[in-house]
Amino acid sequence: MRKEPNQRKITNFAPTKFAVMKNILVPIGSTETAQNTLQYAIDFAAEINANVFVFRAYKAKSKAGTMVNIDAIIERETNLYLRTMVNAVDRKNVDVKLISAKGNVVESVDAIDNEIGISLIIVGAKSNSIKEEVFLGSTAGSLVKQTDIPVLAVPENYVYKPISNILMAFKSGVIKSKTALNPLKTIVQKFSPQVNLLLVKTPDFTEEDVVLHKDLTELQSSYATTENATTFQGVLEHFKTHNPDMLCVFRRKRGFFKKLWEKNTILKQEFHTSKPLLILKGK
Repeated sequence: MRKEPNQRKITNFAPTKFAVMKNILVPIGSTETAQNTLQYAIDFAAEINANVFVFRAYKAKSKAGTMVNIDAIIERETNLYLRTMVNAVDRKNVDVKLISAKGNVVESVDAIDNEIGISLIIVGAKSNSIKEEVFLGSTAGSLVKQTDIPVLAVPENYVYKPISNILMAFKSGVIKSKTALNPLKTIVQKFSPQVNLLLVKTPDFTEEDVVLHKDLTELQSSYATTENATTFQGVLEHFKTHNPDMLCVFRRKRGFFKKLWEKNTILKQEFHTSKPLLILKGK
């Protein structure tokens, strides 16, 4: 039986350690909402003074018995597509660079991260072959599942607005990664939002999970605990109360989407949100 939430209010203040978010990677697919996702990323980058790298992976094989270099043609077409997309948005004096890479999306993203260092990936929640019942498409899902880079998934047709209220849901206050909270620290420093922490006690929680990491304590504006069968049920219970501009979760072995991360796509019946979803990770 679910218990009533335990909640307390805390005065919000900026964290003592400020992590700069320098480079944002924006994978661009062929969806109708790709331009909207890119505009959101540029608007967000303008606020935090970050660079934007617009990225698209392509696959091609040279045709046997011909002099035509198919790879080169597809690379040119990919770069043309990226330039067309960038020219269609308001760049707002943000430094926008184009990256095209042959091969797998995840492997290409890892290579880009190793070369220039990616602070955040901003991606549309839906991918190319989207069915209506899907919330998180295969591209976004694979980046969440297979990389250590934090991801901000933007819902379809969502228009950027300054972040004033964040609901952060998690199953444990234990944080072992030193970098996991960096994106959230940057957002708090730049926007000064209310950060409402929600600790969801699921059937497998331990007493250790209830103890908040000191960095979480510094970030919080309010703190509530609730008991639910799943973290998503806890989110649904508190979402309307807080009416957040952004939902924030962890991707970890005992964290949010514990079962959902076993696959690349996530159905709306399993989870969905009408607001940007910040998925924190760390090496």
